[in-house]
Parts: sequence; C-alpha cells; structure tokens
Amino acid sequence: MALRWSHAALNCRDLDTTEEFYRRWFGMRRARAFDVAGARFVFLRLGDAYLELCSLPPRAAPAPEPSADGPHAAGAVRHLAFQTDDVDAFLARMGDAARVTLGPLDFDAFIPGWRSVWLADPEGNVVEVSQGYRDLPDDAPTDAKVTLG
Repeated sequence: MALRWSHAALNCRDLDTTEEFYRRWFGMRRARAFDVAGARFVFLRLGDAYLELCSLPPRAAPAPEPSADGPHAAGAVRHLAFQTDDVDAFLARMGDAARVTLGPLDFDAFIPGWRSVWLADPEGNVVEVSQGYRDLPDDAPTDAKVTLG
C-alpha cells in the first residue's frame, strides 16, 4: 500500500479572496468546488499537491495576527511553503500585496543559496516562499548538526 501527500486544509472567512490569492500569486488552479451542509469547499491544485479551502460561518472566531514564520505552539500548523527560483523577483511581482511577516533571510550556513521570506495570506496564515533548498544526496548522513553563532 503506497501513500502520497494529498492536501492541507485552511479555514476561510473570505474564501473567494483567499482562493484568488493562491491562484494569482502561487499559480494554483481550481480542481473542484462544492457545498456541503451550508459550507463551501474549494480544492486548489499545484502539481500533485492540493490546498483545500473551507468556508467558515460569518461569526467564526478571528485568526491570531500572523507573525514571523508562524505559530510556535504544539499542534499548530507553523506555515505552508512554496519554492521559487528567485525570492526577490517573487516579492517584486507581488508588490504591495506582499504582507511580509519575516525576512527575507539567507540560510547559507545550512545550504548555500537557500533564502526564504514569510508572508501572510488574506486569512492570516503564514506562507513561506524560498529559493535554493535542496535535499542531501541519498548516501549523505542526514543528522549533521549546524549551529548559528
């Protein structure tokens, strides 16, 4: 029995604005949309990964303010992450629509050329956009420790 990644799901007070954000800036396309018991669900797709957007009732509790690289609480989703070839070009394309919560930061101490920025989506979820990350070769030890100053 083989498993593969399916999706992450986000609750949305404004599903249309959130869908437009991920479609416009991250190139996702709508794969499916439907209503169940008064709630709206939209599945967005990028490659083999899906993002499920779920509508919330108008009186739903607000999300905490987005900050840094996302919540640091046990059980919380810290952030979603996407790869690009050029973080600075991505930010320039977004212009004023980029609500940066942290960075851009360079992680050359870990991987030469790795650079990331964290943004808030319309619902307050933190989204990382990075360039230059790559896995270790299959035969390399994966438990190497690197500490910062």
